[in-house]
Amino acid sequence: MRDYLDAFIVAGLVALLLITFVIRTYYIPSISMIPTLRVGDVLLVDQLDYRLHNPRPGDVAVFVPPVPSQGDDFIKRVIGVPGDAIRISDGVVYRNGVALAEPYENEQPKYDLSIKNYDIYVDGTPLDPTQANIPPRALWQNPNRIPKGFYFMLGDNRNYSDDSHVWGFAQAHGRFVAGPLARTTVKASFVGRAFMVSWPFGRLHIIH
Repeated sequence: MRDYLDAFIVAGLVALLLITFVIRTYYIPSISMIPTLRVGDVLLVDQLDYRLHNPRPGDVAVFVPPVPSQGDDFIKRVIGVPGDAIRISDGVVYRNGVALAEPYENEQPKYDLSIKNYDIYVDGTPLDPTQANIPPRALWQNPNRIPKGFYFMLGDNRNYSDDSHVWGFAQAHGRFVAGPLARTTVKASFVGRAFMVSWPFGRLHIIH
């Protein structure tokens, strides 16, 4: 009995360490990631992944958004990383001039977009740095490519998602450099990479 009890305690401690430092859960509250994720899905998020390396294109990432969210994290897909040129034209997303194959996309975006002239232009209009996280020019290495430390994020449900085409770039760390949180104490970060839908049981699957 003592051997079983010791094993149970060890297993409990390991589970506690995993939940505290490596894995957390995330509840999907909106339709922005349909069809990949549905309202009510509960995800498992790897919190260790982004401590070892930077977010990669295609990741489904949980992060602190650059807009007021009542303390809630956002979840979107990483479309562009630092140094990438991003363009959306006629419903097709291009990264570095190459059209992306996006089987996860719910429908094509109904807006055109380009990163140019130190800003994100949506249907020909630049985002306002007071309302969106658009870094000042000094932080850009190239006027037409994503600056270091910033990421371009889109929801899979493109036309029903508040994402980088609305609020600018997600930010890897530090205080937000622009937008409504620029003069607050809120700190930017990527919380982790979502890797599994764990609930409801009928939806159990690995997120690709």
